[in-house]
Amino acid sequence: MSKTIFHLAFPIENITDTKKFYVDGLGCTVGRQTANSMILNLYGHQLVAHVTEKIPPQTGIYPRHFGIVFPTFADWQALLDRSTAQNLNFYQSAKHRFSGAITEHRTFFLTDPFANLLEFKYYTHSEAIFGASEFSQVGDLTG
Repeated sequence: MSKTIFHLAFPIENITDTKKFYVDGLGCTVGRQTANSMILNLYGHQLVAHVTEKIPPQTGIYPRHFGIVFPTFADWQALLDRSTAQNLNFYQSAKHRFSGAITEHRTFFLTDPFANLLEFKYYTHSEAIFGASEFSQVGDLTG
């Protein structure tokens, strides 16, 4: 493997609903799997789902969510279209934020069957992904 990839472990309640959402819904592929855990490939990044006790849902998008920043608008739009066609649960519908600013981006949030929140973004100006430090705003004022 020649590139660095991101790894995230997260809680689920069962494998069946996890496959329905992440594999059938988002298009992830499955790696190794046991009765209590599963490795998923999400756009080349490793997610590891672990069966655990029910976790109470958050009351907003903060403090915890995860997702993908897409390199092109077409990639972002393709997942938005797929999510809609698969009838996935939108926590927040698609938004166009900070229009005209260096931090301009598109975003939407999904919630999986276990109340894990996933955000998918596309930045108009790629330098805003890690840069644009002169801007103080990060995220919404409320979740």
